[in-house]
Amino acid sequence: MRQGLPAGTVTLLFTDVEGSTRLLHELGAEAYAQALAEHRRLLREAFVRHDGVEVDTQGDAFFYVFPTAPGALEAAAQAQQALSSGPISVRIGLHTGTPHLAEEGYIGEDVHRAARIAASAHGGQVVVSASTAALVGRDGLHDLGEHRLKDLADHERIYQLGHEAFPPLKSLNQTNLPLAATPFLGRAHEVAAVVALLRSESVRLLTLTGVGGTGKSRLAVEAASELVSEYAHGVWWVPLAALREPSLVLESAARTLGTSEELAEYIGDRKLLLVFDNFEHLLGAAAALGDLLARCPKAKALVTSREPLHLSAEREYAVPTLAGAEAAELFQARSVETGPADVVAAICRRLDCLPLAVELAAARTKVLSPATILERLERSLPLLTGGPRDAPERQQTLRATIAWSYDLLSPDEQRLFAGLAAFAGGCTLAAAETVCAADLDRLQSLVDKSLVRRSGDRFWMLETIHEFARDRLEETGDAEELQRRHTEYFLELGELASPELHSRDQSVWFDRLQAEHDNIRAVLGEALERGDADVVLRLAGAVWGFWLTRGYWTEGRRWLESALAGSKESDPRLRVGPLSGAGLLAVWQGDPERGRAAADEILSFAAETGSKSARATALHLAAIASDPGDFDRVADLNTEVAQLARELGNAWLLSVAVNNLGAVALDRGEYERALELFEESLVMGRERQDHDRVARASLNLGFTRLRLGEIERARSLLRDGLTAAREIGHMDGFTYGLLGLGAAYASDDPALAARFIGQADRLREEVAIALEPFELQIRDEAEATIRASLGEDAYAAETAKGRALSLEDALTFALQPTAPLD
Repeated sequence: MRQGLPAGTVTLLFTDVEGSTRLLHELGAEAYAQALAEHRRLLREAFVRHDGVEVDTQGDAFFYVFPTAPGALEAAAQAQQALSSGPISVRIGLHTGTPHLAEEGYIGEDVHRAARIAASAHGGQVVVSASTAALVGRDGLHDLGEHRLKDLADHERIYQLGHEAFPPLKSLNQTNLPLAATPFLGRAHEVAAVVALLRSESVRLLTLTGVGGTGKSRLAVEAASELVSEYAHGVWWVPLAALREPSLVLESAARTLGTSEELAEYIGDRKLLLVFDNFEHLLGAAAALGDLLARCPKAKALVTSREPLHLSAEREYAVPTLAGAEAAELFQARSVETGPADVVAAICRRLDCLPLAVELAAARTKVLSPATILERLERSLPLLTGGPRDAPERQQTLRATIAWSYDLLSPDEQRLFAGLAAFAGGCTLAAAETVCAADLDRLQSLVDKSLVRRSGDRFWMLETIHEFARDRLEETGDAEELQRRHTEYFLELGELASPELHSRDQSVWFDRLQAEHDNIRAVLGEALERGDADVVLRLAGAVWGFWLTRGYWTEGRRWLESALAGSKESDPRLRVGPLSGAGLLAVWQGDPERGRAAADEILSFAAETGSKSARATALHLAAIASDPGDFDRVADLNTEVAQLARELGNAWLLSVAVNNLGAVALDRGEYERALELFEESLVMGRERQDHDRVARASLNLGFTRLRLGEIERARSLLRDGLTAAREIGHMDGFTYGLLGLGAAYASDDPALAARFIGQADRLREEVAIALEPFELQIRDEAEATIRASLGEDAYAAETAKGRALSLEDALTFALQPTAPLD
């Protein structure tokens, strides 16, 4: 162990010179060497003065450790002051932790964290971690907020010494790139190559190709994370593995970006990078991606795929296997039992140094020694080249590696492994038990062998392994039976969920449907392919309320219309739910004609069968689809709906009708009557603990109080509505609530109001919500007031800030009594 290094809790300090290459060219070699030497002298003097101990120095960078956090911060401040008059500008980062003290020095996560914090800063800037700030106090520190830093799983709150203005930290905030659960190992050459290609002006579309298991996705994340600061409008991850239709590729990108506009129009001249992961099964979308890039001159795309997209603008980068030393490092990092270097090297060579193959082999060290693993690989792998003869050799080797892991399973485990391929996007234990006759022990065994992964209460497979499992399922002859069980399970789930979406436990059911959305999509898609109209009608008719609430309006309409188009011969009773959902979504997206047509069909069915429930559904839809100015007709329709709801004992529908009657009164300017009706609906919603009804009634009350000039009361009610909407992820509730708050703050705090309007507009565009005339009037009046107060440029800037907020941040700010956004 190195002598003189303090142990226990210490403060780590890293420095680095900004723009050293530029300075070398500007000053010349001799002058730069003198400046660098003077910089080192000044830093060492400041650090030693406060008991700092030099751990390491590389080039123009220092690593010091201090026994106290206040001493470290004071040393950093004096060092920057000493350098302020010279040509060299240094970034400094501090973090307090308990790193492990080894023979060579300090190691552990705290060292990595301190280095990443320092790397995020700019020349002349001193930044400190939350743990350091807690020990020195917040006086003199400026809170820069939470940041994602490369290779660190947890967010870090970072503070700056002093209040001088610097550019944004070089963190990963302007992105949704997934955080890796394990450190990125090796691949320095490949990362540099991919980054260089993406920086080239001639490269607009870069495709990382290679067989499953080569680490294309991880390489894409690592390279893209290097470029986040270079794209003013962000770097955005678009996962495609769970999608089945090429038409969903650009829709998924649009949803990631938070827009429902035509994607090319939305991107326009924005400078951004889209990262599409697992494109190989959706090649029908390649032409659309090419057209998107042609129309958006500052956008680029990074794609991972097992084969190129064959577009003229495409640049292909074939991802190689790991270098031998990198593969060995990966094996040792993932192993329970490390082995002799020569044995590990032999294992990696036998596996062609494919990352996935190496990880699978390393997972077996839970039960086998590395020497035994090598012996089994040498004996069995040549017999398991299960890939096509014309496939690349590495692909055959990977299949053999997975097959080897599969072959080590018991027969029951093999059946379960193949059966899990029936799911899309993973499954719960209960689903696996029902569809695949799984038991917890066998499922846990598959997790232990790295063939299945677990996140929370869900089990899932890497896509490469999932594909292998699908092949095994087809070989078993059980595919048709398992698909039938899969369909039955999720059809039953959807039909169980449908009434519960209006119950006390509705938030649980919304979350459950969200988790199973990919499985629901798979059932709908497969049923459409085989022409099973009844399944599509029943499932789409059951879950359209989920699509409505969670903002899947465009996708939901597409499923519902597909269900209706293919079911002309089905039992008319099955069409009522899908017609209601399709009609309501159409009206709320600005297509009342479709709503009226759907209402007429349901009304005809009700007349033929005498169904009061169907008639109430039809009249409710007819009222929604009516001309907004035809107050008498809308009131008459909702009055009859309310009467039918009372006769049927349908408390939910009664609260809807009463709320809608309040909306008629509001439109007529009968504010006191509107308040009475909205309050009545609110009481019913609260009695049933129905967050949807509470949200809508509270928001309507807020808008009414706003019209009466009762601003404080309006703000309180709008926040009540947003609180209820938050319980169930109510997207249009968020839209209307934020829009209302924008109007409520238009005069008192126009900058804040503009940000609320900006966020509301973003959500409205994402879901494709068409505002009613009254709502549009509220928005336009608020916008006019804000523009007059701020001016055009400031208004545009503030609304842009609102758009840039995450939904969760916008809601957090909105629900605080003073709603601060700075």
